[in-house]
Amino acid sequence: MATLLFTDIVGSTERASDLGDREWRQRLDLHDEWSRRRVREFEGRLIKTTGDGMLAMFDGPGRGILCAAKLRADLQKIGLHIRAGLHAGEIELRKDDVGGVAVHIAARVMAAAGPDEVLVSRTVRDLVVGSDFAMEDRGTHSLKGVEDEWQLFAVRDVEDGSRAQTR
Repeated sequence: MATLLFTDIVGSTERASDLGDREWRQRLDLHDEWSRRRVREFEGRLIKTTGDGMLAMFDGPGRGILCAAKLRADLQKIGLHIRAGLHAGEIELRKDDVGGVAVHIAARVMAAAGPDEVLVSRTVRDLVVGSDFAMEDRGTHSLKGVEDEWQLFAVRDVEDGSRAQTR
């Protein structure tokens, strides 16, 4: 059981074209460095970077949410905007990677997010009930390749996650 976080830089092709190769590579290097730092800060495990995003795993949903929110704020400072998605479920460890339906669901939750949005599945929302996280219902969504409708929630700005971090 794990909480999975996917992120993706919004409009990465356009940004790369606007900035040029050298500047874009520098921004991607910062993205990767800050992703590693934030994942480590919130006691997660960086599974992989994806060129313009990342996949990380956490033992608690609160840590994953905080990581996403803090990374979003970091990257906004250098003009990069991410979308993030989180889901919690059973996973399969595959050497240095992870697999299973939960991974696919987390990726689809991320794909449904808008620029600068952190979306979570109802599963994640239910796991953090009673914490300091404020969420807005984004309705039900069909997630490509996944059965049923999925209720998604947007995480509002995270001011202080000290209490939520331990959940």
